[in-house]
Amino acid sequence: MYIHREGYIHILIATILWIGVSWLNYHFLYSIPVLYWLIQIVFFLLWFWVLWFFRIPIRKFTEGENVIVAPADGKVVVIEETEEGEYFKDKRLQVSIFMSPLNVHVNRSPITGKVDYVKYHPGKYLVAWHPKSSTENERTTVVVSNNHVTLLMRQIAGAMARRIKYYVKDGDAIRQNAEFGFIRFGSRVDVFFPVGTKIDVKIGEAVKGGQTVLARI
Repeated sequence: MYIHREGYIHILIATILWIGVSWLNYHFLYSIPVLYWLIQIVFFLLWFWVLWFFRIPIRKFTEGENVIVAPADGKVVVIEETEEGEYFKDKRLQVSIFMSPLNVHVNRSPITGKVDYVKYHPGKYLVAWHPKSSTENERTTVVVSNNHVTLLMRQIAGAMARRIKYYVKDGDAIRQNAEFGFIRFGSRVDVFFPVGTKIDVKIGEAVKGGQTVLARI
């Protein structure tokens, strides 16, 4: 396991805050053991959660031209046909993965291909499972294609997520399971497939980015 670069500044701030609170706690509340230890434990857990949030576990990735791999850790909350109005402008099969604040939050490319489209949209911060979050929340759309399929991934900020990062631009080549982005503190990723694609996951299923097969082509 290692720590993602997006977490460095947050972990530094959390560490300084923890040290500062511990120093004040020791000097002013050490004589009240119950309160002293309660504060110590609470701030340690907050510090540890920040560290844990930015973890990147070492994984053996699933690879193959005929498989579409999950772009994120989380739970499948939507599988439905819907109108995709930004890029395809037609009906697509949408699979949505909700990432809780405890999930790994790096986003990976489901396929090897070329980045055809990248667009960032400022917006609201509705809860990530809200039906309108995919069109009204802050979000980034990334389209990747190869000779077999064209996929649209949409990073969606949630009520806690206040920063979407993406690392690709139009025309980039990208390998399957390579990082294309990161979302901080709870969010959602939508994947839009051609209608008729056989989906290998079910609603409510927990998936792992880079490992779980969402579909086959």
